[in-house]
Amino acid sequence: MGRTLLILREPEIRELLDPASCLQAVEQAFTAYATGGAELPPVIGLDVPESRGEIHVKAGHLRGGPNYAVKIASGFYDNPAKGLPQNDGMVLVFDALTGVPAALLLDNGFITEQRTGAAGAVAARHLARRDASVVGVVGCGGQARYQLAALALVRPFSEARIYGRRPERARACVEELGRHPGMPRGCRLVVAGSVREAVAGADIVLTVTASREPLVHAGWLSPGTHVTAVGSDGPDKQELHTDVLQRADLIVADSKAQCLRLGEIHHAVASGAIPESKIACELGEITAGLRRGRGSDGEMTVCDLTGVGVQDVAAAAVVLQRARAAGIGETLTL
Repeated sequence: MGRTLLILREPEIRELLDPASCLQAVEQAFTAYATGGAELPPVIGLDVPESRGEIHVKAGHLRGGPNYAVKIASGFYDNPAKGLPQNDGMVLVFDALTGVPAALLLDNGFITEQRTGAAGAVAARHLARRDASVVGVVGCGGQARYQLAALALVRPFSEARIYGRRPERARACVEELGRHPGMPRGCRLVVAGSVREAVAGADIVLTVTASREPLVHAGWLSPGTHVTAVGSDGPDKQELHTDVLQRADLIVADSKAQCLRLGEIHHAVASGAIPESKIACELGEITAGLRRGRGSDGEMTVCDLTGVGVQDVAAAAVVLQRARAAGIGETLTL
């Protein structure tokens, strides 16, 4: 039997993976992971300190699915000054019956961006108040855009305040989002002058930075706020002061084991700010209906998203299925 490899490039992948489809796939993947329907090995982290680079390798398999996948994603923080994108990556897809390579998705990190935004929307769907209308975003890079585009699918917010360390980049983010067709009609997009200005009084707070020190303090947050922390995907990264988790009424992890090693939960537990028992559950337990999400409008909720490989598998499966159905991509004979 001949062996072939389907090659898809970023423009094709962008056409094939829209936010709504990705959101649905990622939610189903969380459910599978929480109910024993997925295989998920630990993350491999590799640093290239002399180039201010970091690489994450994540893999996963949804049981019964036709494929498993391995994702390599990188962030080299000096790249923009060199005229190169900060983030990059690719996804390798294999046949789950034979282990034969099935596809090479040269997405340049797009799948990671899209599925991370989708995960934030899944968290908001189950943990944010239904009447949430004001969003505070800490960070103005690409992920700020993906988070808000996905969030609009589940909570049609009326205002988003965006903070960035460099005001000109925050302004560029606001201007770009103002032209985004997925933003809620009439939504007010503004640049915040500080982290506190972005999050004070917000119904939903999104943190999307690579910060190594806490940026958000509990005293700035209102009762009923939901916080989705996205940026702490390494043991040395931290966006939330541990007092945020101390104050939270409900703490949810995408993967409890992983968050204890990498995320905001890691810092809070390791410092003694909270006991491990305060972690209520994993997000997939909520999507599966095994545990409740938000219990009341007054609760403050926190979801720690460190990124799990089943998200990449689920997103890649959507891309691959649609590409094959439409006859898109280049086929390479092995």
